[in-house]
Amino acid sequence: MRRTAQFLTAVAAATALGVAPAHATPAGTTTSAADRPGPGRALGWEPAPSEPWDVAAGLRCDFAIHGEPVVDEVVQRVLDRHPDGSPKRVAYKGDLVVRVTNQETGAFHDADASGSAIVEYRADGSQFWSVLGPVLVGVGEGNLDRGMYLVDGVWTLLISSSGHRTVTMAHGTTTDICGLID
Repeated sequence: MRRTAQFLTAVAAATALGVAPAHATPAGTTTSAADRPGPGRALGWEPAPSEPWDVAAGLRCDFAIHGEPVVDEVVQRVLDRHPDGSPKRVAYKGDLVVRVTNQETGAFHDADASGSAIVEYRADGSQFWSVLGPVLVGVGEGNLDRGMYLVDGVWTLLISSSGHRTVTMAHGTTTDICGLID
């Protein structure tokens, strides 16, 4: 956990400065043009766009909700891979503002979910997130009540293979998005 916290601090500092952590290329290898930094892109970081989503009434909020990015500059960097080549650990950073709308009334809230995270995708389908800053978390079953939350601070999220969510806060806050658009 200490190494993860140190890495998150480095990612956050790099993000604040507009630079990415150093990327080590093994001796004797080269990078292709696709891997080289371009305008607004650091070596090894690729766009990670968010798709619009809908959640039926009763699954998160008492009413149906729709989420859609209004700002999406999130990038990802694969840090480690499983033996089959699929991503094992991925770092995410960048500006993300999601408009969450109550589909019954049209009320909405623009949630700034611009946190940085390292996500471990486990072979059993579970995920472990180490997060610095705000991220939207939908909870059906978990240690938080059913809802849609903006969780901010220094925290972790364990998503079991069955979908159960456990948020563990080192320091931070949770904002009930359903309550803001009810």
